Amino acid sequence: MIRFKDLCEQGLVKDKRVFIRADLNVPLNTNGEITEDTRIKASLPCIQMALKAGAAVMVTSHLGRPTEGTLNPEDSLLVVAHKMSELLGVPVPLKANWLEGVSVAAGEIVLLENCRVNVGEKKNSATLSQQMAALCDIFVNDAFGTAHRAEATTYGVAEYANTACAGPLLSAEIDAITKALANPKRPLAAIVAGSKVSTKLSILESLASNVDQLIVGGGIANTFLLASGHPIGKSLAEPLLVEQAKSVMKSMKARGAEVPLPSDVVVAKGFDAHAKATIKNIKDVDQDDLILDIGPDTAQRLAQQLSQAGTIVWNGPVGVFEFEAFSKGTEIIAKAIATSKAFTIAGGGDTLAAIAKYGIESKISYISTGGGAFLEMLEGKTLPAIEILVKRATS
Repeated sequence: MIRFKDLCEQGLVKDKRVFIRADLNVPLNTNGEITEDTRIKASLPCIQMALKAGAAVMVTSHLGRPTEGTLNPEDSLLVVAHKMSELLGVPVPLKANWLEGVSVAAGEIVLLENCRVNVGEKKNSATLSQQMAALCDIFVNDAFGTAHRAEATTYGVAEYANTACAGPLLSAEIDAITKALANPKRPLAAIVAGSKVSTKLSILESLASNVDQLIVGGGIANTFLLASGHPIGKSLAEPLLVEQAKSVMKSMKARGAEVPLPSDVVVAKGFDAHAKATIKNIKDVDQDDLILDIGPDTAQRLAQQLSQAGTIVWNGPVGVFEFEAFSKGTEIIAKAIATSKAFTIAGGGDTLAAIAKYGIESKISYISTGGGAFLEMLEGKTLPAIEILVKRATS
């Protein structure tokens, strides 16, 4: 796979038209204001790299879920252009109706309006992809968050552009996940938590053949507890997936690895921020109890195990950390990961929220910007946007 950084260092970018697919899909409030700009900041190194190399820079992204063929004000990247201009310290004009041509000088940048407004984007239209490829000399995919989708700006344009390569953010994501899973320092521990086993079953099954410890949390842990014969009261779980949970545990045990289940939990009678929290041994969970967090003994045991790990992959909080009474388990796990000497990689929206809540951003080796893409790479899948870049580099 060709890397944009290498092209810049080799002097192959000067005066070239560079088309960057970034992920600028930032959250907006009801007034259309950006509430969190991490994705814009994450896109800047690639843009700055291109500008410094003397390229004529075009950047595009999706924002929200627009209807193809219609640009509504709430779908416009105008607010992103203003923020990007502020962060870069240079003008960032926004261009609509850009498929027929873009005028931008070397050393300057233009932001191209929401790419998902273009008819054929989602279906990876060959005609649209060829139109976009004709705009540039070099296509750079730096949008890891959309790498699991084969769309015109993530896949099609890479097929037809003269040169197609990976930007620094996409490259860093690939390197970090490869380091964590393909060549890990052991023991390798994975934390997979969430409300449902069904949404992460294939990931659990894939990790079960590779990791030394598979720590499950949330509703996923409840299903595993059920599979182990423990009472879970009226907690969120998926009884129909008990056999699959047993299979994952059996697979781990056969390798001499483990799925360490909670020995104590924090329960309440209702799902509410103000519900009374009670710590119970797992054997003492009543029929009307809801398990909303791991207990202190479990949290300390898992923290101790994590302190011995060589690599940690983290996806999902282990309890309802948004409610203070049920946040201690996630806090202890988060701080154990932060103080670990292991190579640590974390991803997923709730995980990033937990990292921000406990202020440990600087203590995580790599924080993934992708949600679905991160999960699919954990599962061992080859992402379409990466697959086409590899193909183009070898063809």
